[in-house]
Amino acid sequence: MKLDEVSKQITTPLDAPAFPRGPYKFNNREYMNIIYRTDKDALRKIVPEPLEIDEPLVKFEVIRMPDVTGLGSYTESGQVIPVQFNGEKGDYVHSMYVDNHPAIAAGREISAYPKKLGKPNFFIDSDTLVGTLDYGSLRVATATMGYKHRPLDPEKARAEICKPYFMLKHLRHNDGTPRICELVRGEITDITIHGAWTSPARLQLFAHALAPLADLPVLEVVYASHILTDLTLPRTSVVHDYLATEGKVRDRELLSQK
Repeated sequence: MKLDEVSKQITTPLDAPAFPRGPYKFNNREYMNIIYRTDKDALRKIVPEPLEIDEPLVKFEVIRMPDVTGLGSYTESGQVIPVQFNGEKGDYVHSMYVDNHPAIAAGREISAYPKKLGKPNFFIDSDTLVGTLDYGSLRVATATMGYKHRPLDPEKARAEICKPYFMLKHLRHNDGTPRICELVRGEITDITIHGAWTSPARLQLFAHALAPLADLPVLEVVYASHILTDLTLPRTSVVHDYLATEGKVRDRELLSQK
């Protein structure tokens, strides 16, 4: 492969890329979202500045994606935290556990999705919508929700899915020093709502050293939604460069010492 061709490739292996080029279109993408109240001090330990915590809330989500262009069929689950950035309300994507390697690789390399390998599941059990997450062979989360009890206003569902979201992109040099450390922002705009409902819900989280969802304990379930969509994931943009900020702080400190 010629020198000028190498950087034009999307990823490795060069003869069998881990994922294809986007954009990635999701057909019949199905959400189960449970928003719960948690411990504010626990949130403060994991939400990176300059994001600000509004209320001590967490959204536990399970998302079934049966038809994704280029990536196939997969399920993911994780935790999202309502935050503010420069006065704008949005969500901080804290953790995602996914059962599909192309989705993990593309999410981490192209954007900044905090994806790890996990075993989420999303199914209907009689009159109950169920979402589970296993890490290895151990259960770390079980969510249950009544099946389509009350219709949810489509515009409210759209606003819920289309909130701005923030993620931390962190990559290092071969010597271990930071190479990229950025806060990025995304916002879904290309979306069709096929249906939306709200119902009673419950959530159990189980302690695990490497999938520590239970470190944000469930104190009270405050809201749940079940939403069916088609959508396209957007490109993200950098809204804060931590390394540039650290450099400015060091420069100021050196000037103050002169």
